[in-house]
Amino acid sequence: MIDNIIAKIILFPFSILYGFGVSIRNLLYDLGLLKSTSFNLPVISVGNLAIGGSGKTPHIEYLLVLLKDHINMAVLSRGYKRKTKGFRFVTMNDTANTVGDEPLQFRYKFRDVVISVSESRMTGVPNILKKYPQVQAVLLDDAFQHRAVVPGLNVLLTSFEKVYTQDLLLPAGRLREYPSSAERANIIIVTKCPPKLSEQEKQQFEKKINPLEGQKLFFSYYKYYDPYYLYDINRKISLNQDQKVILLAAIANTNYLEQYLELECNLTQTLKFEDHHYFNERDILTLTHVIDSIEDPNTIIITTEKDATRLDLFRTVLLEKKIPIYVLPISVAFHFDEKTIFDASVRDFLMNFKV
Repeated sequence: MIDNIIAKIILFPFSILYGFGVSIRNLLYDLGLLKSTSFNLPVISVGNLAIGGSGKTPHIEYLLVLLKDHINMAVLSRGYKRKTKGFRFVTMNDTANTVGDEPLQFRYKFRDVVISVSESRMTGVPNILKKYPQVQAVLLDDAFQHRAVVPGLNVLLTSFEKVYTQDLLLPAGRLREYPSSAERANIIIVTKCPPKLSEQEKQQFEKKINPLEGQKLFFSYYKYYDPYYLYDINRKISLNQDQKVILLAAIANTNYLEQYLELECNLTQTLKFEDHHYFNERDILTLTHVIDSIEDPNTIIITTEKDATRLDLFRTVLLEKKIPIYVLPISVAFHFDEKTIFDASVRDFLMNFKV
């Protein structure tokens, strides 16, 4: 704890310099000196102020489930850490190397939705519409800071564990912009809340965030389902306290997931990697040794859906070694019967959209 405080003090001057650059950039957009583009179709941005860990992917999936049967949807993502450049449609033949882990996850789960990646959201949207003119709305993944495109609906996420109003700018903290940038949001969602949240806790968070008039504030949490074998979605396991589990995760924050597993099974070990870590041969070898050293043959490895796309790069060896990797599916749920209000807010935006 003390080391963390000292590190923040040392890094704080660099945060001031970083903040100065961010402020100048935002000012240029506000003055119109840097161009922002609007499109003649609804654009919904889902993003956060902090780096990683707020749950963008599950919330985008929630929106896709909500809308895809009623409107032709497309998703545009950067494709973080992919080894390709430029605009690209995501196909079933792609890998995490070619398009990034999250876009590939979208592709696997939503076969009837247009999924694409591009460093430039401004050019990415026209590229989508050029090939798929039937697209009626676009979801921008992690685009809160990318002001070159003006979204019609701006959804800002912040985690329950680390709300943006109590964080610092990079590198002393995790924020990419000052908390005041939240003023651009139409909707703010406090994510990864405990499954049980009291009205008092809700009111305390409302005071921390202090949303502007017209901003809507929601509270969401994750629902978990039976994990399935990495290479057979129909082969599932029901967790219980006798089931020994090793967690393998390369996500920004494993606390929420570990808390769930500790309640549902016998979590014996957690293998942690940095967010979006691309596993290598040494990692897979370590994984093999870990499994070989375990006495209980019924022990399984549980990983996230996002990590599964990167593990699949080693499909041959994982199948050959018969490593028991199971994927834990999740979905987003809302507290305080807010689902109806949130869903209606999104639908109202789409129905009342005007060019």
